[in-house]
Amino acid sequence: MNYSTTTIRTGLMLMLTFCSIEIVYGQKQYSLNEAIQFATERNINVQNTKLDATSAEARIQEIRSVALPQASISGQALKNLAIQTVFLPPAFFQLPESAGPQGVRFGVKYSGSLVAAVNQLIFDASYKVGLKAADTYRELAQKNVTSSKIEVAGQVAKAYYGVLVSEERIKLLDLNIGRLDSTLRETRELNRQGFVEKIDIDRLEVQANNLRTERQKVVNLIELSYVLLKYQMGLSVDEPIKLTDKIQEQNLEELERLAQYEAKTFDYNQRIEYSTLQTQLKLAALDIENTRKQYYPRLSAFLNYGYNNGRDKLSDMITNKWFALSSVGINLSAPLFDGFAKKYRLQQQRITLQKAQNSGELLKNSIDLQIRQAQIMLQNNLQSLQTQKRNLDLAQEILRVTRIKYKEGVGSNIEVLNAEISSREAQTNYFSALLDFMLAKVDADKATGKLYAGN
Repeated sequence: MNYSTTTIRTGLMLMLTFCSIEIVYGQKQYSLNEAIQFATERNINVQNTKLDATSAEARIQEIRSVALPQASISGQALKNLAIQTVFLPPAFFQLPESAGPQGVRFGVKYSGSLVAAVNQLIFDASYKVGLKAADTYRELAQKNVTSSKIEVAGQVAKAYYGVLVSEERIKLLDLNIGRLDSTLRETRELNRQGFVEKIDIDRLEVQANNLRTERQKVVNLIELSYVLLKYQMGLSVDEPIKLTDKIQEQNLEELERLAQYEAKTFDYNQRIEYSTLQTQLKLAALDIENTRKQYYPRLSAFLNYGYNNGRDKLSDMITNKWFALSSVGINLSAPLFDGFAKKYRLQQQRITLQKAQNSGELLKNSIDLQIRQAQIMLQNNLQSLQTQKRNLDLAQEILRVTRIKYKEGVGSNIEVLNAEISSREAQTNYFSALLDFMLAKVDADKATGKLYAGN
């Protein structure tokens, strides 16, 4: 069967189209917010802190279980290898005093018991403090989860911006390569007509080769940036993804707006580190209260019920009746003197609380410093970005004019090459400044507690 060239070409185009659709369909698309949200669910560090929170819940229930009835059952089987001898006075046997104490063996060769016991706490002053501490412990565990999410959000945002900037950079490189290839074709044509020398072609070819080498480096950088992003998100490095946010959607005016922070009193509780420290202070105070409550008496009730038996033959233990035993009562215990153990424990706990309070003041100063540094770095990077944007616009305008002059025969090939190099350098500097600004923005958001507001 014969097929025309058109039919074969059409079939190949359809196959390539379906393959492309399948590849795009297989890619998962993420905006920056979606990538952060996904990472806060899948990142291993976040999962570990969630496991810690689950463990904290189990610890809380363990504390609560102290107030529930405590039941146990115990059994014992005993063989007396040598029955104990008890000495009684002679009068017990109606003997004269001169006969002296008389030894009597009390007991049986085999004995056994089976007892069930139930204990119920009635009053323990430290137990209520433990319940307060349990709720605070839950709060601390949840804040640790939030802290890990904020850390992951910062890492994902930086990796995401790294990919976006590199992809925009490669677009400009492709544009430069296409423009240089066009100039190279025109120069070759001029050379065939005898208007330019062969060396002009060689210079352009060198420039084109350098551009392609630089493009390959950026391609490798993009691949590495994607691997880093997927690692931070908790994805497999082989899983294809597509980023939906575009860096060029934010112009300089928008970036200037992002760099502005309202001048108002900063609420330190917006920083998870400070909020976590406040929770730790509450736990430290509850530790002190718990130790104080241990000076109070403890009251509990108990109930025992069981059976016992004792025989000289093991077989009689099974065939003869077992006798019931039962008791009920309350148990009151009050500490009198413990060698000053609780006193010195309280001293240590008060010191721990004081150190935590000092750490709180130090953390506030550190947060103030971080915010000031982040804002200064953000402003510096914004100014650098604005400068590099102006340089880029100027370099591109110079390149445009130089090309026109060269085409009209009033400029030289060297001028065009120098303009190309200047334009490429301006592009590199601009994207480097853009990435520095976006990373500084992430650091500033983290310093002011605005980086992540999810659950």
